[in-house]
Amino acid sequence: MPDDVPLTGLPPSLWAATAPPPPETTVLGGETRADLCIVGAGFTGLSAALHAAEGGASAVVLEAGAIGWGASGRNNGQVIPTLSRMDPDEIARRFGDTGEAFVALIRDSAALVFDLIRTHGIAAEAVQNGWLQPAHRPSRMALAEARVRQWGSRGAPVELLDRAAMAKLAGTDHWYGGWINRTGGHINPLGFARGLAAAALRAGARVFTQSPATALTREGPAWVVRTPRGRVVADRVILATNAYSDDLWPGLGREIIPIASYQMATVPLSDNVRRTILPEGHALSDTRGDLYFYRFDADGRLVTGGGLAIGRNWRERIVARIGRRVATVYPQLGVPQFEYVWWGPVGITADRAPHVHELAPGVTTWIGCNGRGVALATAIGRELARQALGTPWAALPLLREPLKPIPAYGFARALAPLAVLERRWRDRRD
Repeated sequence: MPDDVPLTGLPPSLWAATAPPPPETTVLGGETRADLCIVGAGFTGLSAALHAAEGGASAVVLEAGAIGWGASGRNNGQVIPTLSRMDPDEIARRFGDTGEAFVALIRDSAALVFDLIRTHGIAAEAVQNGWLQPAHRPSRMALAEARVRQWGSRGAPVELLDRAAMAKLAGTDHWYGGWINRTGGHINPLGFARGLAAAALRAGARVFTQSPATALTREGPAWVVRTPRGRVVADRVILATNAYSDDLWPGLGREIIPIASYQMATVPLSDNVRRTILPEGHALSDTRGDLYFYRFDADGRLVTGGGLAIGRNWRERIVARIGRRVATVYPQLGVPQFEYVWWGPVGITADRAPHVHELAPGVTTWIGCNGRGVALATAIGRELARQALGTPWAALPLLREPLKPIPAYGFARALAPLAVLERRWRDRRD
């Protein structure tokens, strides 16, 4: 992957340029006591902190960089109430009643995001008018039909769209139809992260930035999380680091492979062109493995992106590749001028499913956004807070399993970016 930005700054992204400023925070110094210590100030950690504080617990969040420094502040901002690969029937078949409860959690996850934004007055450019998944080949309409059937039978507001209906909403006849989930939408993700942090602080949580967790140990009945300048003594710990997980807990970082995802935004489009592309402001990501995805920001920039097999000269190569792609899908725009280009890692698990773990009594985590982090992380963060407050695992809609580091991890991580080549090959055939 390309070199990353230092922890003291944020990537020069569209979101960093347009999100409201973060709430004031400090570096942890000395010792502090809490019921719950959360490592990571992204969607998972901040949702957990907010819900734990609202439930009466004292919560401390430790963030190595700034609020939303990781994937929560760098992603495309699409709020999607599905998983990227597993569908409801498969989840229910594999996990029974808990699987059905998890399906319900996913179904309602986008609604949770927008409800939090409305409840707490978060300035995140929130648009909740639906998420589109177009079929990139005629054969993929069978997948759209299956997803509408499975989600619809479980109460999701979904609808199958034929080619003409999709063309009307997408502003192009590039696709062959598809489906819509009306609870989805899009946000400024960094604005959402900063707003969640502000809400958590108002609820009584404490958030410390530039305070990386360097060690996690058991001392008597409590867990101790150390930082360079202080430590937190807590009854419970949530590790909310996902694609940025390391070996703070042995093996956790080797259960996930971070894959670079490149994001970009055009200059604001003229009104006459803007009205012809996604004219009703939907979020869109299609059925390709090498995903085509689009949405607008509040100022009329088309926000898109893609993947590369090799990170060398990434900026020039991704601008050229995605520029050609946009011109093909939206010929009325032509080859676009990109005002912002940035990147961040997406956390991918071997089975493309989210993994929830109780690493030890009092220490929990989840890992594997797999491209669905905005809604899913927010919802799972709330459930991990409920667990920390005393809700038994059997009453939670979470698929708990043992930690399973990927075998031959170094080899798998080195080869993982090349999988985009296989996905492109498959996209041309199915």
